[in-house]
Amino acid sequence: MTDTTTSDTTTTAATLLDPVTLGDLSLPNRILMAPLTRARTPDSIPGKLQEVYYGQRAGAGLIISEATNISPTARGYVYTPGIWTNEQEAGWKGVVESVHAKGGRMALQLWHVGRVSHEMVQPDGQPPVAPSALKGEGAQCFVEFEDGTSGRHPTSTPRALETAEIAGIIEDYRQAAVRAKRAGFDMVEVHAANAYLLNQFMATGTNQRTDQYGGSVENRARLTLEVVDAVAEVFGPERTGIRLTPFIEIFGLTDDEPEEMAFYMADQLSMRGIAYVHVNEPDWAGGDIKFSDDFRRALRARVKGALIFCGHYDGERAARIIQEGIADAVAMGRPYIANPDLVERMRLGAPLNEQDPDTFYGGEAKGYTDYPFLDNGHDRHA
Repeated sequence: MTDTTTSDTTTTAATLLDPVTLGDLSLPNRILMAPLTRARTPDSIPGKLQEVYYGQRAGAGLIISEATNISPTARGYVYTPGIWTNEQEAGWKGVVESVHAKGGRMALQLWHVGRVSHEMVQPDGQPPVAPSALKGEGAQCFVEFEDGTSGRHPTSTPRALETAEIAGIIEDYRQAAVRAKRAGFDMVEVHAANAYLLNQFMATGTNQRTDQYGGSVENRARLTLEVVDAVAEVFGPERTGIRLTPFIEIFGLTDDEPEEMAFYMADQLSMRGIAYVHVNEPDWAGGDIKFSDDFRRALRARVKGALIFCGHYDGERAARIIQEGIADAVAMGRPYIANPDLVERMRLGAPLNEQDPDTFYGGEAKGYTDYPFLDNGHDRHA
C-alpha cells in the first residue's frame, strides 16, 4: 500500500502529518506510538496511572500498547500487564476510554515471551515453554526475588511444547483478542518479534522441531499464521496487525533464513488481507545488523497492506522513508516516552524533551506522566 495522490503529470508524496488508513481504520497522521514496556503494573492490571499515560499520548496516529501477556505462562517480566482476567480487561477498558475521550486510537499488542522467562515468573515454578528445549545464551528476564526486590535474571532452560499443546497457545491468543475487543481496542497487534515465542518458532536457531511446526520455512511460520488467523476471526483481518523483526539477534536467537522467512510471511499476510505489517529494525537494541533500502523496497513490494517501520527513527529519517513510498507510517518509541505531544512538536518543529533512561522501567509517575507539554511555545505539564 502506497499512499500517494497521482494525476496525469504529478505525484504528491505523503508526509508524516498526512492521514493514512490501516485496514479500515483511518488515522490522522503517520507518527505511531511504538509498544513500550514500562513495568508499571505490579499487579498486572492497568490502572489510573496508565489511563493518564496513554491518554496524554492520544495525538499519535495510533497508540500500540506495551506488550501485554496473553496468559500466566506467557510472562517473562514482572510488573507487565496481562489480558487474561476480568480485572485486567476492565483495567484496559479504562485506558482505552481515556484515549478515545481525547480522540485517539489504540491497538493492544498480544505477547507470549516463550523461553525468555524463568521459573520464578511462571505459575507453580514450572519451566517456560518454547519450540525446543534450548536456553537462550545470555538472555535475561525480569523477576521479583524472595526479599521483594526485583531485577534482571538469567532465563531458565525451557521445555519444548508438545504438538498437542499448541492448540491451547492459539486459543490463548484468541481469548486475549476477545477480551481486547470487549475492552474497546480499535485493533490488535500480534507480537511475533524480538526473539519471543512466535519469533522463536520462525527462527532456525531456536526451532529444532520435527513435527508440522518445524523444519521448512512454511512449517516454522505455521504457528504465527495460525495465531494471526485466530485473532483475525475476532477482530477481522482489517483490524489485525503483526510485528516482525527480520535479522534480529538478541536473547541468543539466531536464524539462517531471515530474508526467506520475511518474504514468505509478507506474502502469506498479504493473502490474508491484514491491516498492517510492523517491522522493528534489527539495530534497535544496539546490534550491528542494519536493513538495506533494497530489503525495505523488496518487502514493500510484497506487503499489500500498510507497512510500518520502527527503530531509531527521528523526524527527518521517518519523513524520508514515507516520502519515498517505502513505508506508510513510522512507529516511534523513546521519543514518545519523553514527549506526550510528539506529533505537535514535530508539526511545529519544536525541540523535544530530554529522556531520562533511569525512569524508563518501573516506578510510578516520575518519568512516566510528568514530562511537559508545549503550551504557546512554552512547556507545561498535563
